[in-house]
Amino acid sequence: VQLQASGGGLVQAGGSLRLSCVASGRTFSSYAMGWFRRAPGKEREFVTAISASGGSPYYADSVKGRFTISRDNAKNTVYLQMNSLKPEDTAVYYCAATSRGWQQPDYWGQGTQVTVSS
Repeated sequence: VQLQASGGGLVQAGGSLRLSCVASGRTFSSYAMGWFRRAPGKEREFVTAISASGGSPYYADSVKGRFTISRDNAKNTVYLQMNSLKPEDTAVYYCAATSRGWQQPDYWGQGTQVTVSS
């Protein structure tokens, strides 16, 4: 499985962006999908994830109520809708796929830069 993330950019605080991650291969629906991010000078952190069937989304406390993850298995795509963006959301965002839990994802996308200006 290859993952291609897109949709990042520069946005003012309070704005919105939608990230997309398209997966190659015919087994996309077998994987839980997630988003992680790495801010400058910080460790990569978990943002959100969704089950293979599209249920049970869960979020890091820092984004709860502002970000929404969804997936379209027919399009092999997972989305991250980000609203009410804050400067502290500035990071490179990575999508990931896992069949065995988030301690060790099976696949990573290449990352897309999100910059939120104050």
